[in-house]
Amino acid sequence: MLHPLRAVPEPSPGAAVPAQTVVLASPRGFCAGVVRAIDIVETALALHGAPIYVFHEIVHNGHVVADLRARGAVFVDRIADVPEGAPTVFSAHGVSRAVIEEARARGLQVVDATCPLVAKVHQQVQRYARQGMTIVVIGHAGHEEVEGTLGSADAPMHLVGTVRDVAELDLPADVPLAYVTQTTLSVDDTRDIIAAIEHRWPQVVGPSIDDICYATQNRQQAVRQLAQEVDFVVVVGAPNSSNTRRLLEVARQQGARARLVTCAEDVDASWLAGVRAVGVTAGASTPERLVRDVVKRLHDLGAGRVRELPGVREHVVFRLPPMPWPRPVTEAATEAPA
Repeated sequence: MLHPLRAVPEPSPGAAVPAQTVVLASPRGFCAGVVRAIDIVETALALHGAPIYVFHEIVHNGHVVADLRARGAVFVDRIADVPEGAPTVFSAHGVSRAVIEEARARGLQVVDATCPLVAKVHQQVQRYARQGMTIVVIGHAGHEEVEGTLGSADAPMHLVGTVRDVAELDLPADVPLAYVTQTTLSVDDTRDIIAAIEHRWPQVVGPSIDDICYATQNRQQAVRQLAQEVDFVVVVGAPNSSNTRRLLEVARQQGARARLVTCAEDVDASWLAGVRAVGVTAGASTPERLVRDVVKRLHDLGAGRVRELPGVREHVVFRLPPMPWPRPVTEAATEAPA
């Protein structure tokens, strides 16, 4: 049992924080979409045995991938590498129509682990496409989610990641225009870009604030609060995780020194020199066990107390796809479950 994770009372206003206190952000770690995706692979393995093929990393965390690989999941980056007719899982990041068509042509039996919030973005793109609109996708070039979104409908699409990208768009002033955003970007991440789009094309339409990924927004807000209360922030997660890297950026923007670690062994004792309080948070694809390992490492390095900040309590649960599993892939592969 990891005794350092015992809760301690909040200090009174103005009270000195004990040296080497660990402060945990809340919420942190797994979101509902990640939990659902991992549950899908685990259930598929239980139902059908190994191997189960997974298109791309199921989520962006090497520890999660390694654990599932050891249990019989085979991760591939090309549908052509999946044997014909084999049981296959699409990752949480979603896939393009071209991938769906290729999977159909190979007769793959597919279970779709696309995050329902990503699937909702695909549905928005498809709706805009049916209305004859040009679509701007706000996101990071090369990210699996963005690639899937760009390929989710047959419509003119343009990817932007900065205000400068918006300025360089060569589109008529009266073009019927809509935008969608990568789910791992928060309201704050996209505010200036959306404002630039709306300035050039006042008629543009886009998703409501209610469509923003709750987990992205909550974790960024939590790390803002955390960074204001500590001297140093440890962000636990994978370097290829967009939302994890963004937590690191947000912590630094708040004035805290911060480092990203993949596991406890990455924590360098020299980081803690002169540090009064160290904060810990984790990306949405990071297991809580890795956070606990980091806390234990900090405890071993001299941290004597651990407290968790109050934060938003998340109760979102996404149901698994209906049985039977797997089944022939269809165009409905990226429908958002309720």
